[in-house]
Amino acid sequence: MSQITARFKGQLDQFQLDVDFTIPSVGVTALFGQSGCGKTTVLRCLAGLERVTEGDLRINGAVWQDQSSFVKPHHRPVGYVFQDANLFDHLDVKGNLLFGHKRSSQKNDGPFFEGVVSLMGLSNLLDRPVQMLSGGERQRVAIGRALLSHPKLLLMDEPLSALDRFAKEEIIPYLQKMHQALSIPIIYISHDSEEVERLADHLILMEKGRIVKSGPLFDMLSDPKLFIAKSSKTASVFEGVICHFDEADQITSLQFCNRTFHVPGYVGEVGETRRVRIVATDVSLANEMPSKTTILNVFESRIIEIVAIDEARYNVVLELGTAKLIARISKRSLSHFDFQIGQSVFAQVKAVSMVEKRKRK
Repeated sequence: MSQITARFKGQLDQFQLDVDFTIPSVGVTALFGQSGCGKTTVLRCLAGLERVTEGDLRINGAVWQDQSSFVKPHHRPVGYVFQDANLFDHLDVKGNLLFGHKRSSQKNDGPFFEGVVSLMGLSNLLDRPVQMLSGGERQRVAIGRALLSHPKLLLMDEPLSALDRFAKEEIIPYLQKMHQALSIPIIYISHDSEEVERLADHLILMEKGRIVKSGPLFDMLSDPKLFIAKSSKTASVFEGVICHFDEADQITSLQFCNRTFHVPGYVGEVGETRRVRIVATDVSLANEMPSKTTILNVFESRIIEIVAIDEARYNVVLELGTAKLIARISKRSLSHFDFQIGQSVFAQVKAVSMVEKRKRK
């Protein structure tokens, strides 16, 4: 069976953990929540570094833990990437990567090594001492080392949290390439919602040692009742197919949810799929079709849910074909326009940003 099922329950020091989830065994699953909610503890349980009184873990049908058995950490085919790269300072980049080779129970060959080196962009760094690497380069080496151990499960514990914004932007494209190229499941911890939107396919929300909810990323982000929907960064994320590029106006058109969205600039070739992010505060509502506006994207839609965030703000959920779009409006606007569930409105999307852009070839 192609899935991961896990249940961990028990007291760990002063922390009470009680989680139970089933996730796909492909793609990236993000564990998301505030610091101290138990994300790292779950990863350590998956790696076998923590053992709770009640535990059950099955990876594609293989039992790693149940009431009568427990596979020890060094026998679990797990790659683990920490916040700090934890490289061996006495080895150069190639030496650190080869350490991953040695941990593997499978036969490693040259093409596999070269493939990982190419995937993580390390070809020009192999002979470099690790002390001479940037923060982003160190993390790429750490990820390459984990991949070279031939893991059946890759665990990543906030691998970008120690990096500045520029280093993050340097490494994220490599993570996106890794996501697309590899078939192993990745469980990724972050408390940065934008990281999650760029990388994840599946989302597990945690709070105080428990799972609030889990599901496909796009569905989770459009649920206005979840705590992530109360953030100032709340956004709806979609995947669209590029259908046209206007050379004269430098506008790319993408189609999804039976709508065509227009994005400034070139973002890829026609037929390619791109992930699109629409921040809730960039969506305004109107009862009538605006006659004159500079906004490129205006769509007729239907209100399907209205949820109060606090005394002054509301999330309004709009139906876009089979998907949902969240608009953030004030209490005054809700009252003034008398918006109601089931009502048809016009959504004005002020900005559509790409989760991943591409340069012209």
